[in-house]
Amino acid sequence: MTLETFFRENPKVAIGFSGGVDSSYLLYAAKKYGADIRPYYIKSAFQPTFEYEDAKKLAAQLGIEMVTIYHDVLKNPQVVANPANRCYYCKSTLFSLLKERAKEDGYFVIIDGTNASDDVSDRPGMKALTELSVKSPLREAGLTKTQIRQLSKEAGLFTWDKPAYACLATRIPTNQTITQEMLEKVEQAEGILMEMGFSDFRVRVYHEAARIQWKEEELATAVEKREEIREKLLPYFQIIFFDTEVR
Repeated sequence: MTLETFFRENPKVAIGFSGGVDSSYLLYAAKKYGADIRPYYIKSAFQPTFEYEDAKKLAAQLGIEMVTIYHDVLKNPQVVANPANRCYYCKSTLFSLLKERAKEDGYFVIIDGTNASDDVSDRPGMKALTELSVKSPLREAGLTKTQIRQLSKEAGLFTWDKPAYACLATRIPTNQTITQEMLEKVEQAEGILMEMGFSDFRVRVYHEAARIQWKEEELATAVEKREEIREKLLPYFQIIFFDTEVR
């Protein structure tokens, strides 16, 4: 299976679009191969503002209208309880909404950006996608993350070197109740670190503290700037830890 073959066999599709590396390239490829594709972005408390802006920017770059679906994911008690399979309940809810809206718009095939590098054996969210018959063309075509980045670069997509970004809910430990306040604290803290020039890290909640995980190439700089980081994050977290185990 190649992407060209997939879109020849599925010429009209809706995509769960995040503005990340994978879904951005998939959107580009669909247009390249002549498919009628409509991107749907589900905006919830789990997606930071910069991701939404990137998604709009990429869709505009490709000249494709993006549909935004707003949803209060924190109304779902199974998601808020944050069990180990939280992602199953979240994906099931969000893609059910997407599927319903896409059907109203005349799109009956739903795709997502799961690629061949993703380990689907221990991902509850994949179970939800399978149950909803969501297709993953990048995975079917055997395209890895590295290949997708290279293809994106060749295509001139600004997302080609964008760091992987998991939703904000992943920053909160399993079985700790997810609150709007905590999600906002994490988003604000990560936004500040991005403004400081850091690009690939995680601000994870540890009780009432922030435990920051860095890539090895950024850890030394972070240590040098630790006092500045502490001062800027103090409005959100009183205690800040640097995780010595790099991401």
